[in-house]
Amino acid sequence: MTPLSRRLYALGALVLAAILFVALNIAVDSAITTARLDLTSAGTYTLAQGTRNIIANLKEPVLLKFFYSRKLAASYPQINSYAGRVSDLLHEYAALSHGKIVLEEIDPEAFSPEEDEATADGLTGAPTDSGDMLYFGVVGTNSIDGREVVPFFSPDHEPFLEYDLTSLVYRLETPRKPKLGILTSLPMDGGGGGMAAMMGGGGGQPYMIYRELMKSYDVEIVDPNFTRVPTDVDVLMIAQPAELNQAQSYAIDQFVLGGGRALIFVDPYSELAAAGGGQSGGPGSSDLPQLFRAWGVYYDPNKIIGDRKLAQGVQTSDPRNPRVTYPTWLRLTAPNFDPHDQVTASLQLLNLASAGALHQANNTTTTFTPLVSSSDQAALLDAGQVRGNPRPQELMGVIQPEGHPFVIAARISGPAKTAYPNGAAMAPGAPAQIMDAKNINIVIMADSDIFNDQFWVHVETTADGKSIAAPIADNAAFVVNAVENLTGSGDLISLRTRATNDRPFTKVKEIQSHAQEQYQKSADALQARLTDIEAQLHALQQGGSTNGQPSTALALTPEQQTAVETAKRDIYDTRSQLRDVQHNLRKDIDFLGNVLAWINIALVPVLISIFAIVLAELRRRRRRRAAAL
Repeated sequence: MTPLSRRLYALGALVLAAILFVALNIAVDSAITTARLDLTSAGTYTLAQGTRNIIANLKEPVLLKFFYSRKLAASYPQINSYAGRVSDLLHEYAALSHGKIVLEEIDPEAFSPEEDEATADGLTGAPTDSGDMLYFGVVGTNSIDGREVVPFFSPDHEPFLEYDLTSLVYRLETPRKPKLGILTSLPMDGGGGGMAAMMGGGGGQPYMIYRELMKSYDVEIVDPNFTRVPTDVDVLMIAQPAELNQAQSYAIDQFVLGGGRALIFVDPYSELAAAGGGQSGGPGSSDLPQLFRAWGVYYDPNKIIGDRKLAQGVQTSDPRNPRVTYPTWLRLTAPNFDPHDQVTASLQLLNLASAGALHQANNTTTTFTPLVSSSDQAALLDAGQVRGNPRPQELMGVIQPEGHPFVIAARISGPAKTAYPNGAAMAPGAPAQIMDAKNINIVIMADSDIFNDQFWVHVETTADGKSIAAPIADNAAFVVNAVENLTGSGDLISLRTRATNDRPFTKVKEIQSHAQEQYQKSADALQARLTDIEAQLHALQQGGSTNGQPSTALALTPEQQTAVETAKRDIYDTRSQLRDVQHNLRKDIDFLGNVLAWINIALVPVLISIFAIVLAELRRRRRRRAAAL
């Protein structure tokens, strides 16, 4: 074969390969519409099983109209890229539904009938530089005139995309919202600060968790003077309740024994209520003692969990020690959740404050299943210690770990008897008293600060002045998961926590916790010494004062002058030692960071180079052996 023919042969092979590549892409794109390769560790781009279940169980057709101003969005790469993902996901929904989901894609150009349709359907347009409105949303309808709308897909909300779309389909499939009754002393629908804040124009926004519940449930705030739980309530949520009278406790008892489901949040120290978020304010605690005893639960409203391992970092006003760990503010991750219960199986992170502990009572008939627990580096502190707002370092020093976790949230199920055997007399005219039940279903958490937006929501202000709230923890997911589970709907649970894919540096946190403990002992001793020396220096200087005014150094005796100079040197030396100790706090963390940086910057390229050299050498030897044969 001549050199020219070999070149023509190679060129022809390249052209054929290119044609085959394009043809294969076209065939795959048209024939394999739902296949995806998701290489993310959390499966971010893989449909959750809950989504697949909801789509598979559709009984009536659903029409989804996807409005997207394609031409206008071409100038906005971020929106254009996000729109591709939304479109792909909608097509995947339609393909999985086998005809039950009908998808229409509409480009609402300016001054067109499609733009009029978009605005009439409730979509929100975003103004562009040209003055035209960019539409990017979806409208869903069902066969009984039900309508659900996503007004605009904000790229900042992308982590919630699958949940938003699946919950839209779910609401169209189940148009009747379950009834959620909320009994609480917290202003769920008015936000922190109570009515005074609302009247003053501040703090009038409902809690984020309350807003999440409003999306999927018919929410009713139960009158605090209630005598019976409303008959149409499917789930009763009790959050930081005010003190209930016997008749009200009996009404809850009968609701639960009659098959009603309950989600309960009590707290030995509600920091949310203490900050003015409750009806009465003050450092309130809450408890349902008689009901808990009947349900087989022991809870001490005077004990708070302190946990060295799960302590959150907090800022202090001390310039010498600006960031410390606070052991009663807990940062709980996957190892602290029950992986087998639907409420907690997909949780990744919870931020709680001043939580109490739940225990299974002796000689009980119910089943006590822990859902959320502390680490084994925890102990129970007196609530008075925490309410007094001590220094975090002092609380850390008080904790003597008991070597086992404490239960913060639990599911109570199984047979139970009434807490009020003679309760019928409390509710004249009520239905006949229910004395027992074969299987109650209750979820209890010993914390109400889970509702505090400040613990789990990060708010950012965009360039156009809009506020965007993004979760940094799964507080809302726990509450809504529990409500969904108690109403019998669990398919949406797998979608809620995919937005908070938190992957903490656990080794760094372990090093930091250990260093903090060692550092604090040295720092406290040095600080005490520094305080003593400064007091001695002050006393010496006051000794040479006249009428309360410090005099010059000449008024001091030589011995006093020597003592002053010695004290100043001691202060300098002590402060230097304190700085060294603070530096050592980060030494191990910085070393680990340097090692990881070296691995990423130097070692990985070296390993790749070695692999390439070895591969090339193997190929060279193979060719040499083939030539020898």
